[in-house]
Amino acid sequence: MIFLFLTSGLFLGWTLGANDASNVFGSAVGSRMVSFTRAAVTAAVFVIIGAVVQGGGAADTLSRLGSVNAMGGAFTVALAAGLTVYFMTRAGLPVSTTQAIVGAIIGWNFFTDNAVDTRVLTQIVSTWITGPVLGAIFAYALYHLVKTARRRIRMHLLKYENWLRMGLMTVGAFGAYSLGANNIANVMGVFVPSIPLEDADFGIFVLSGAQQLFFLGGIAIAAGILTYSKKVMQTVGTNLMELSSEAAFVVVLAQALVLFIFSSSSLSGLMVRIGLPPIPLVPVSSTQVVVGSILGIGLYKGVRNINLKVLGSIASGWITTPVAAGILAFLMLFIVKNLFSIDVGHSVNPPVSAGEGVSMATIIRYSIPALLLITAIYLVYLVLSEKKKTERLNKKYYE
Repeated sequence: MIFLFLTSGLFLGWTLGANDASNVFGSAVGSRMVSFTRAAVTAAVFVIIGAVVQGGGAADTLSRLGSVNAMGGAFTVALAAGLTVYFMTRAGLPVSTTQAIVGAIIGWNFFTDNAVDTRVLTQIVSTWITGPVLGAIFAYALYHLVKTARRRIRMHLLKYENWLRMGLMTVGAFGAYSLGANNIANVMGVFVPSIPLEDADFGIFVLSGAQQLFFLGGIAIAAGILTYSKKVMQTVGTNLMELSSEAAFVVVLAQALVLFIFSSSSLSGLMVRIGLPPIPLVPVSSTQVVVGSILGIGLYKGVRNINLKVLGSIASGWITTPVAAGILAFLMLFIVKNLFSIDVGHSVNPPVSAGEGVSMATIIRYSIPALLLITAIYLVYLVLSEKKKTERLNKKYYE
């Protein structure tokens, strides 16, 4: 019975592998430095290792956003997020699994009359901005270092390409490990409160109940990588901006660093020991970080190298994903509870009595400036797109 409820989480893991996990090697495959088969196998192995070894921190944070306290609720929430990501993937959009599961959990909170922990929600949503910004900063700096080193180190082109290929495989493995450590929370985080498993002792090591769930989720992510990630790899790796082998190396490394930062409890503890604020251990969208990294390189080279049309379509997916997942989760929870009489969870901290949550009125009030901001961003996109189109036409005319 437990495995039956876990099927939606496994499906979500498969969609994550098909979409988000493809970003680990998307730039490398897009630049033709690494074959898809080699990249997929490497990513599949290391994403499982990262999920089991270091997946607890981000999963704990996500569970505080909404502690789904029934297996039926966890099944429905994960299924709603998985379906949202699946249909976005079919459309060729590299959307965020993090946003899908966050939207679905909020939908569960509203359905069961539980308060949304605004502090945790703020931490998670802030990474939707800081993630790509950090990716862009790291990529800009790393690309400058790589170009400087290339000018100073005289090496035959073929030998240099071989070193880059080896570097891509190394940082790709690191990126897959970081992805498993960070994004396994999206796949199995909602199941941890409702499915308490006993520790499994294998003699050499012991897997906790949560780690057993993470292992199953890691296998599902690996299956998604191997079976359905090639299309999104091509979208991220080639369509947004043509990438050289050096740029591909930088994008993979920048993404790996960002994901590792937001999933390392040791690094967060180190920040506290030296008197700095702790790093929030939250699931970060690998898609957003990759796009931010590619944009960082694009800014280094000049904005003309960026395909604004593809960027606009990706950004639209980021906006619609959490909203669609939340609405779908709410509707599916209603059907599962009333049509199939399955327990989907109950209220633990209702908004009125808790005083810490967020009401629908508050969300509507804050949605107005958010919509205005989104509209402003879209208008800027239209202006830049039109400007680029005009420059292209003028260039063609004078030629």
